[in-house]
Amino acid sequence: TTTTMARSISLCIFFLFISWIPKLTTSYPLSTKSRWIVDEKGQRVKLACVNWPAHLQPAVAEGLSKQPLDSISKKIVSMGFNCVRLTWPLDLMTNDTLALKVTVKQSFERLNLLDDVLGIQTHNPKILNLPIFNAFQEVVSNLGQNGVMVILDNHLTTPGWCCSDNDLDAFFEYPNFDPAVWAKGLSKMASLFRNVTNVVGMSLRNEPRGTRDYPNLWFKYMPKGGEAVHAANPDVLVILSGIDYDTNLSFLRDRFFNVSFTDKLVFEQHWYSFSDGRDSWEKHNSNDFCAKIIEKVTHNGGFLIGRGFPLFLTEFGANLRSGDVSGNRYMNCLVAWAAENDLDWAVWALTGDYYLRTGQKHMVETFGVLAPNWKDVANSTYLQKLSGIQLPVRGPGLQSKKLLFHPTTGLCVTSNLSNNSPTLRLEQCRKAEPSTFNPSEGILWSNKMCVEAPDAVGQKVKLGVDTKCSKLGQTSATHMHLSFKTTSNGSLLCLDVDERDNSIVANPCKCLTMDASCDPASQWFKVL
Repeated sequence: TTTTMARSISLCIFFLFISWIPKLTTSYPLSTKSRWIVDEKGQRVKLACVNWPAHLQPAVAEGLSKQPLDSISKKIVSMGFNCVRLTWPLDLMTNDTLALKVTVKQSFERLNLLDDVLGIQTHNPKILNLPIFNAFQEVVSNLGQNGVMVILDNHLTTPGWCCSDNDLDAFFEYPNFDPAVWAKGLSKMASLFRNVTNVVGMSLRNEPRGTRDYPNLWFKYMPKGGEAVHAANPDVLVILSGIDYDTNLSFLRDRFFNVSFTDKLVFEQHWYSFSDGRDSWEKHNSNDFCAKIIEKVTHNGGFLIGRGFPLFLTEFGANLRSGDVSGNRYMNCLVAWAAENDLDWAVWALTGDYYLRTGQKHMVETFGVLAPNWKDVANSTYLQKLSGIQLPVRGPGLQSKKLLFHPTTGLCVTSNLSNNSPTLRLEQCRKAEPSTFNPSEGILWSNKMCVEAPDAVGQKVKLGVDTKCSKLGQTSATHMHLSFKTTSNGSLLCLDVDERDNSIVANPCKCLTMDASCDPASQWFKVL
């Protein structure tokens, strides 16, 4: 069928991509240069990370009862990620009994997770009788052996699931969030990984929140936590989160702070579909809502890029195992924004399932890129979408490349010269030829030829000489619809993708505004 053919083409493109990924050759340590993260040579390093939780009740990295540690690390690399945001509970550094006296086996046995004990004995016998922290070190070490960078993320205080407003460790000065103990724990963790080169950064605290997440308390304590990390380990990036579940850094617009680690300072931001209201993306027109939410996200954190600071999108994601309409629409918008700004990012999450989450054994992570067996990819189309933002487009040491990006597929527009009449099609972005589009001019160029818009619905878009160039407009609030009027009757058509062969065609423009019932994503093209 047509759908099967399109899916086969999509899968083929994805697996071609992942087979290309080289082993990491970054020159450590990392630092910052204006809004970019760079290596020791001053070359741009783009963090394309996946979150690997190790902060739940067992306090052991998830999945080790399902697959060997080295197999998981190699799977991370094969999926195109060069980095892991590895979460950890503060108790791992402040509770010596948990960290150094409780073994992996004992941790699982006390939670009655006996099947996982057997699984770890089978797949990772080396760690079974190690203390919890030593097992954590093994994970970091193995990731390093596979060329994967690590961001150590202090996710919460006591091992468990995160997050809600009512958590006792939601914000500074809450009952289970003593700022002095926190800073001491950060310092200890930073010190223990001081000479581990693939540990390139530390995220100070995940999703500060609650009824007292006041900027004044943030200014009082967050920089101190950063100084504690930098004093203990001056090589790592120091990553600061905002308030309101790390969706809001807007308080930095009119007030800032002084720190000693300006060339290590990175800010992080989170963005999920539910950050914009439950099911809001399904209730609104995607063009109108995407433009509105990007304006909000930019106001809340994106503005820092323009002020010369790296912004690291450390959590985002969607339900990969059901027809999540809101999640799918949000992801298309987010990927377009991330591509336009060439952001560093970490998707939630690697997890196929959890040992124990909120009392339930082996709960499936619906946002997880791996299946519950921790071997298979949960959704290859989703990974293909992410592949479009895994490689850097610009920055220090890179030759900028102008592209026309298709967010919903993660592919880029390129010329197709395989027949007598050159056309356009989608291709992996690293292979795509440069495309340029000047909105004021309205001419789309590819391979030194310009677009000649067809005069009928469904026809392929052709390339020709400059005497026949068609003028395109950026229709809709997102400016991602490229439209033109036909010469025969003046009807409005938009560039679109034919799913059968990924060719670029002309179709009636859809969902331009107001209408929430349809999805315009196939007609979204982001000029990079």
